[in-house]
Amino acid sequence: MKAATAETQPQLMLDLAGFEGPIDLLLALVREQKVDLGKISILALADQYLAFISRQGFLRLEVAADYLVMAAWLAYMKSRLLLPQPPEDDEPSGAELAAELEHRLRLLEAMQAASRRLMARPRVGQDVFLRGAAEGLAVIPVPVYELGLYELLRAYGESRHRTTTTVLAIEPSGFYSMDDALKRLAYFLGRVPDWRELARFLPGDLRDEDILRSALAATFAATLELARRGRIELRQDRAFGPIYLRSPASTLAGGGNVGAGW
Repeated sequence: MKAATAETQPQLMLDLAGFEGPIDLLLALVREQKVDLGKISILALADQYLAFISRQGFLRLEVAADYLVMAAWLAYMKSRLLLPQPPEDDEPSGAELAAELEHRLRLLEAMQAASRRLMARPRVGQDVFLRGAAEGLAVIPVPVYELGLYELLRAYGESRHRTTTTVLAIEPSGFYSMDDALKRLAYFLGRVPDWRELARFLPGDLRDEDILRSALAATFAATLELARRGRIELRQDRAFGPIYLRSPASTLAGGGNVGAGW
């Protein structure tokens, strides 16, 4: 215990050999006797406590208040044990006070034993060590797409549509049309007195097979239309044989033009 002197600050620093309170001091006194709590003499314990407090007579009351209260309570309990109890006294008897003190001492001893067992267990970082922390590996997410051909084509089309502006342009067809055949045959109307094969009226500069076949079909359709209107005459000697055409006699005399009928 350290007390203030004239040369130091008036504040008192109290250290009662590590005791945390008066009940702790009582338990330490019991252990010094090396007897069981159930067999301890409460009168002897009270005398030891009072003697301990009397030896610390220079303590300041505001610092050692709890210890002095316990000392007063033990003195009162000692008087209740020594003196006979009045018949109409409602206060607890000395035996009841001694039993309560013994119970509190047992509770404190059990708590201290539990704390000692707890502190004796292996400590993390001192006796046992946890598994090391995982290394800080970089996690690189890789997206995985599960799409079919239709979804891929649709996504590509939508992307192209957002980024590219296109204008639909329909190029003119390279095939021979019926209008082209009518314009070509208009030059020959009224000028073909004899029968001539239809193939001779086709353009002579056609080299592509598909365009040549389209020219033959368009010319045949044009001759049918002109024959229906009486502008030309058609003849075929056998099935799948060559088709011949000529100008009617009335057309040869008048020199008519296809444009008048169209």
